[in-house]
Amino acid sequence: MQLSIVIPLLNEEKSLPELYNWILEVMLAHSFSYEIIFINDGSTDHSWQIIEDLATTNHLVKAIHFKKNYGKSQALHAGFLIAQGDVVITMDADLQDNPEEIPELYQLITKDNLDIVSGWKKKRYDNVITKNLPSKLFNLAARKVAGLELHDFNCGLKAYRLEVVKNIDVYGEMHRYIPLLAKNAGYTKIREKEVKHQARKYGETKFGSERFLHGLLDLITIWFLSKFGKNPMHLFGGLGILMFFVGFLSALYIGVSKLYHLYHQIQDILVTQNPWFYIALTVMIIGTLFFLTGFVAELILRSNRKTERYKVSKTLNH
Repeated sequence: MQLSIVIPLLNEEKSLPELYNWILEVMLAHSFSYEIIFINDGSTDHSWQIIEDLATTNHLVKAIHFKKNYGKSQALHAGFLIAQGDVVITMDADLQDNPEEIPELYQLITKDNLDIVSGWKKKRYDNVITKNLPSKLFNLAARKVAGLELHDFNCGLKAYRLEVVKNIDVYGEMHRYIPLLAKNAGYTKIREKEVKHQARKYGETKFGSERFLHGLLDLITIWFLSKFGKNPMHLFGGLGILMFFVGFLSALYIGVSKLYHLYHQIQDILVTQNPWFYIALTVMIIGTLFFLTGFVAELILRSNRKTERYKVSKTLNH
């Protein structure tokens, strides 16, 4: 099979039939062998009923129905697990991603032997103040931290070699950083392609302005995990030892100073009245806590077991 098209969705009943027909036209025009995988992320409208009808008429339509809304990352994770195509395309269900981009994305992966092709919506039809400007600032920060020259980490339209999606773990809200997850896993052949952006035709966006704050926090998380995820003791233990050493030297200085004043019968304040005593004590305690944090993190990492991330209510055609 050439293509797996993975589409996470939440309450997109109006756009689904049009999106499906559009994808079908592209598949038939280019004679692709394909599967379309819808992941219904807890929709409360008629999205699932529409998907059931599509799956009944076309056995190449596969679907997963979550019992409730678990988020885009969990939806992509579920879709990646069952994808079988040589190239996996991800796209949103709101008609803002253009299916006519799929053939070129497929060619870039197969002909140029790339791992990932990430879409770049250079010309956008979103609100400039609430979405475009924050998105530019977010992407700038992401480029600096990730070390990837991508202009649009948030673009849902991406193409992957099947091996890539089978060997990365998309969790939490890390769907924005799949290229970085892939890079950390050794898949470094990543390219960007400018893609068409459509204005939203039906409904309203499911993502508010808070997603940029969440995105920055996730970016810090993934930076930490990529640097110290396998050995958290290297960070916390190092900081702990450093702070404990600084606190110990400060306490030693206070003690020696007190002995000096006693020996020379110089009047001096009590140790407990010296503010540096409490500073040194606090630094030593914080250093000890850092060290213990690193130790506990190592224990958790070594005893970690996979937990159930989402509950699937129904599946279709797989």
